[in-house]
Amino acid sequence: MSADHSRDPCPIVILNDFGGAFAMGAIGGVLWHGIKGFRNSPMGARLPGAIMAVKARAPVVGGNFGVWGGLFSSFDCAVKAVRKREDPWNAVIAGFFTGGALAIRGGWRHARNGAITCAFLLGLIEGVGLMFQRYAAAQAQPVAPPMPA
Repeated sequence: MSADHSRDPCPIVILNDFGGAFAMGAIGGVLWHGIKGFRNSPMGARLPGAIMAVKARAPVVGGNFGVWGGLFSSFDCAVKAVRKREDPWNAVIAGFFTGGALAIRGGWRHARNGAITCAFLLGLIEGVGLMFQRYAAAQAQPVAPPMPA
C-alpha cells in the first residue's frame, strides 16, 4: 500500500482530525440530545426543552469525540514515525493505544479491555475498508473485448 501524500504533515493532521471529530460529535450531539430533550419535555415546553438539552450536552459530546480523534491521530502519527510505513496496522495499533489511554483512569484492567476493544473495532473498520477497496479495484478492471471468430 502506498503512502497517502495528499494528507498534510502529522502536526497539522492531528489538529485537523481533532476539529473534524469535534464537529462530527457536536452535530451528532445536537441530533441525539435534541430528540432526547424534545421527547423528555412536557407538552408545551418541548422546543425549549430540546434547545436546553442541546445547549447543555452537545458540546460535551463534541469534546469527547474531539479528544478521541485527537488522541487517535496523535498515536497514528507516532506509530507511522516508529514503523516507517503506512498500512492498516497503524490504525489498529493507534486504536489500541487510544482505547487504553482513554480508559486508564479506571485502572489497568479497564485500560487493557478498552485497548483490546478499540483495536478490535479499528481492525474491523480497516478490514471492511480493505474489502471495499479490493471490490472496487476488481470492478474497475478492464474487460477484454471478445475475440472475433
